[in-house]
Amino acid sequence: MSDGKSGLQLRSLIKKSGELEISLVNVPTPEPGPDEVVVRVEATPINPSDLGLLTGPADLSTAKASGSKELPVITAKVPEAAMGGMAARLDESMPVGNEGAGVVIRTGSSDAAKALMGKTVAMIGGAMYAQYRTLREGTTAAEGASCFVNPLTALGMTETMRREGHKALVHTAAASNLGQMLNKICLKDGIGLVNIVRSKEQAEILHKIGAKHVVDSTAPSFMDDLTAALVETGATIAFDAIGGGKLAGQILTAMEIAINKTAKAYSRYGSSVHKQVYVYGALDVRPIELPRGFGMAWGVGGWLLFPFLMKIGPVDGAKLRQRVVAELKTTFASHYTKVVSLQEALSLDNISAYAKRSTGEKFLINPNKAG
Repeated sequence: MSDGKSGLQLRSLIKKSGELEISLVNVPTPEPGPDEVVVRVEATPINPSDLGLLTGPADLSTAKASGSKELPVITAKVPEAAMGGMAARLDESMPVGNEGAGVVIRTGSSDAAKALMGKTVAMIGGAMYAQYRTLREGTTAAEGASCFVNPLTALGMTETMRREGHKALVHTAAASNLGQMLNKICLKDGIGLVNIVRSKEQAEILHKIGAKHVVDSTAPSFMDDLTAALVETGATIAFDAIGGGKLAGQILTAMEIAINKTAKAYSRYGSSVHKQVYVYGALDVRPIELPRGFGMAWGVGGWLLFPFLMKIGPVDGAKLRQRVVAELKTTFASHYTKVVSLQEALSLDNISAYAKRSTGEKFLINPNKAG
């Protein structure tokens, strides 16, 4: 096995010519400074936020494979209409992978760094789709690759709900790994949660873990079912992973109907209760449609984990991380459908599978697994 002096790293490049290129390159591993460690990366998940950098806006129906088995290369065309938003990354080979976990194989000279030698650690900081990663001491020891993005996103949702004065929330694409974590949090903390899914099979996933309110957006009775769940829970804030299409507007409309069912007086401006939809994903890249019929007290905006953590500050952020570590094997356990090597991550079949972002299809990369 390599001593970690160098290793393969997955890179994503969008050329000015309008072509995406995903490849593996051999890069030197920086020597650790006094407070740094070198980690042999053994698990790093493919999250939707990673796909935004990995494949970007490329049309994957045009994807082609080349290179060798050891160093595969994937190319695909980027639609001309999408190139305008890519100016900041054109012709720059960018490492991919937000989070991961692995074993410390070398350390710097400080006692704190030395104490991590041989330990399994979880990491955040980018460039995790690589065999080796040098980073500062202070990462959280944990037994999992996905102990940051999904768990803290789920906790961030309930924390945002509380801070903005809401008492219950709505979540879309709710049968995902993240959605299942959110259900466990809400059940444990006594928070009302309305889950919106897109099939009976997804609804069954949530019912099996004890979810109380699950509505299917493909059912003819969707709006009635959603409104009834909103009446029961009083939810006035939603976190939407879908993004495009009619769903955000349907949620706001149903919230307004639910609020007015208990209103004591009529107002031609609609209810004065603020209704908020935060879009945090883009499973549907179409424009968001808002058929106005939900009054004037509403908002639609974007929500991302890292700006949220910066907003609440390091002390409150640390409290959320402590909960993740304490409940990593229960509330925040992740499940994967496939573990692949770096080379396998660049197979056209696997790219096609994880690029669909389907519920129940979560991939894990082991960069030190033989290709």
